[in-house]
Amino acid sequence: MGPMRSGLIGRKLGMTQLFNEQGAQVAVTVVQVKPCMVVSQKTVEKDGYNAVQLGTDTISASKLSKPMRAFFEKKQMEPSKYLREFRVSTENMLEVGSKISADHFAKGQYVDVCGITVGKGFAGGMKRHGFAGLPASHGVSVTHRSHGSTGNRQDPGKVFKNKKMAGHMGVDRVIILNLVVEDIDADQGFLYIRGSVPGPKNGIVYVRDAIKVAR
Repeated sequence: MGPMRSGLIGRKLGMTQLFNEQGAQVAVTVVQVKPCMVVSQKTVEKDGYNAVQLGTDTISASKLSKPMRAFFEKKQMEPSKYLREFRVSTENMLEVGSKISADHFAKGQYVDVCGITVGKGFAGGMKRHGFAGLPASHGVSVTHRSHGSTGNRQDPGKVFKNKKMAGHMGVDRVIILNLVVEDIDADQGFLYIRGSVPGPKNGIVYVRDAIKVAR
């Protein structure tokens, strides 16, 4: 893996389509990136690793906790609603107070996008894990969508941890790797990323350089 740059904080606006140079229709997700300000630095000497903390979307100080108010007052900065830390290499360290925007990325480059998936509430085994369900006949009554037997017999006499069963689905932190930046609108702060990214409309996502492809 090469030198690490900071990522960006964005907001997923939804999906649309573009046509590339070959005339092919491409489904893209629109991510709006407002200017992200470097709020603080982490260094190897002081913290054991190199990173920058970015903030975006201003918020009233009255809506912050007392420690966060003190944090921004000490730095003499306007409070940010969203904060995110990104690991960086020493040569890519950014100064506190500097801003980066959508043109931080380039058209055609690969990125990783992280977000929180849509919450589905309590879901059964068929929806949550893709189980086949029970037969539609042969004596099965009412329980067609149940997940069936979950334990063994007297030995081991219990249900093992992490057994796939019905339960809460969604609201998971998911990273999609190696997505392509299909286009950039730097004036409006839009990234057009090929394919889908995790999260609901207007959900916060984090975009960084892809870590599993050559720079």
